[in-house]
Amino acid sequence: MTNYLDFEKSLAEIEGKAEELRAMARTTEGMDVEDEAGALDKKAAAMLTDLYKDLTPWRKCQVARHPNRPHCKDYIEALFEEYTPLAGDRNFADDQAVMGGLARFGDTPVVVIGHEKGNDTKSRIERNFGMARPEGYRKAIRLMDMADRFNLPVITLVDTPGAYPGKGAEERGQSEAIARSTEMCLKAGVPLVSVIIGEGGSGGAVAFASANRVAMLEHSVYSVISPEGCASILWKDSEKMREAAEALRLTAQDLIKLGVIDRVIDEPKGGAHRDPTGAMASVSDAIRAMLGGLKDLSREELVRDRREKFLKMGSTGLAA
Repeated sequence: MTNYLDFEKSLAEIEGKAEELRAMARTTEGMDVEDEAGALDKKAAAMLTDLYKDLTPWRKCQVARHPNRPHCKDYIEALFEEYTPLAGDRNFADDQAVMGGLARFGDTPVVVIGHEKGNDTKSRIERNFGMARPEGYRKAIRLMDMADRFNLPVITLVDTPGAYPGKGAEERGQSEAIARSTEMCLKAGVPLVSVIIGEGGSGGAVAFASANRVAMLEHSVYSVISPEGCASILWKDSEKMREAAEALRLTAQDLIKLGVIDRVIDEPKGGAHRDPTGAMASVSDAIRAMLGGLKDLSREELVRDRREKFLKMGSTGLAA
């Protein structure tokens, strides 16, 4: 069943009419509706292209949060072989919002880490909607440290509204855990590539995405705060999220101009949720290309490359 976003209401009506005609034909012998349904399909396809041709930043936020968008677990199952999950931070607990372990990407042994939001009510609650607690970041640190010791490339898949802001998380050192995870990203002597597959929210995303190469799916977002949170702080009105989304420069198209990311990955028409297989194939190609560009660098060169990348941020962008 297709879940339509609020700006897709007219599209939902047309696709719904086409499906109603076909449903009638299935229950009425001799009824031929293919010409009429085909015409509606063409109209819907043209409307879909038009809707997604120039999405506003707020609409991109909505697409990035689409419930049917493929999540970390889907990418791991589709793109990696021999995945062996590793659990826990060896200190407090295993955070279900962060998944990771050893795997093979093609012929290359790697460590893969990502945020998992879940895909139904039960799994979303279990995964805490992709919002990691300190033990999630400490699990990621443990896995990155292991990758560094055994010289395994690290691939991170980022999809989180942000780190969990609960009282228990703060008591267990949320800020310190995020800072340590970011530090581990920056000092690891192995290739580290990151893909923003949905939402890249705040320090919770940076803790996984301080990488040699960062890519974003075309309709994903990456920002220091959510548009609703920004609007609540600046205007004391969360309903001004559209204005906040514009001001935050959170789209892939803005961020590649600002030098924050290195690559924009095209999505299928209508977004990754309409063709998850196609979206995941594009992500696979991007990861392969990014790893290929780093494979000949020494440990010292990889660390220096990452350092220079982040020190250079802010030198291009708004005035350019």
